[in-house]
Amino acid sequence: MSSPVYRIESNHPIVGPLLPYLHTAKSIVITVRELAVAMASKSSTEPCGHEIRVVHLPSGEVIFRKTDAYSPGFARNF
Repeated sequence: MSSPVYRIESNHPIVGPLLPYLHTAKSIVITVRELAVAMASKSSTEPCGHEIRVVHLPSGEVIFRKTDAYSPGFARNF
């Protein structure tokens, strides 16, 4: 039995406190659904304001999606 695979993806680089080493990554593959959703929900895009999705790879279904609110004065402390 194979493990389900989920991809956190965006059209822009993803940054966040749970992804400090991925400064320019636009996707990351995770095998645990709950972890993928938690990491995506705590992450943001560079520049701010773009969509982040969690996709179930075998089916292609988007299981989570969020768009950051754009704030020009927002300072990141990651």
